[in-house]
Amino acid sequence: MDLRVIERTEEELEIEIGGEDHTFMNVLKGALLELDEVDAATYDMNPEQSGGQTEPILSIKTVDGTDPLDALRLGAERVNEQLDTFRTAFQDAA
Repeated sequence: MDLRVIERTEEELEIEIGGEDHTFMNVLKGALLELDEVDAATYDMNPEQSGGQTEPILSIKTVDGTDPLDALRLGAERVNEQLDTFRTAFQDAA
């Protein structure tokens, strides 16, 4: 996974997440939207409308002065927690 910051302000972040597809991006976006610190989270990977861009670009807008990189870290931690919960449930069911 390659990360490249495209634009960053105090409350907004656009970051390209190379090598990922809709599956991962939807999970990450959902985890970000569950955070109180995040006002908006979306991603784009439409090459026709984005001038040929094929890697997903994640956009995050935060509230209350939260650094968007901190919000991204919290979202990634939330995805990891959800994965651990799923893994445990799967192992218990097997």
